[in-house]
Amino acid sequence: MQETGKGLNKQIYLYIAWLVSTVATLGSLYFSEIRGFIPCELCWYQRILMYPLALILGICTFQNDSSGKKFVLPMAIIGWFISLYHYLIQKVPGFAEIKPCVNGVPCNAQYINWLGFVTIPILALTAFTIIIVCMVFVKRHK
Repeated sequence: MQETGKGLNKQIYLYIAWLVSTVATLGSLYFSEIRGFIPCELCWYQRILMYPLALILGICTFQNDSSGKKFVLPMAIIGWFISLYHYLIQKVPGFAEIKPCVNGVPCNAQYINWLGFVTIPILALTAFTIIIVCMVFVKRHK
């Protein structure tokens, strides 16, 4: 009986991670395709790491297979650091001078700024954080 509970918990964490990655993917597509926000260079890197997570986690979730965590966790951690760096460029004065984006839209541009701190990179950072936490719990329930 206890094994079934652990398997169910693992499935719930996979499902939550898949749901978060899917919402993040659809949200980024909404911002660019419907709202017309042009992604900057760092936004593209975050997308490159988030979009496959929706597919990998979807497969893992619906096949009840947690082996995909070995791909998901490194991608989410890298995406987390890129999102954090991007957010610091936007919100910390003088931080953008370390390496400014040079192609297209500047990385310190803020298309949204809800409540004075919620920007697109913090949304991505939150999504990557939730995915990382879920993968850690999936690993614990092995």
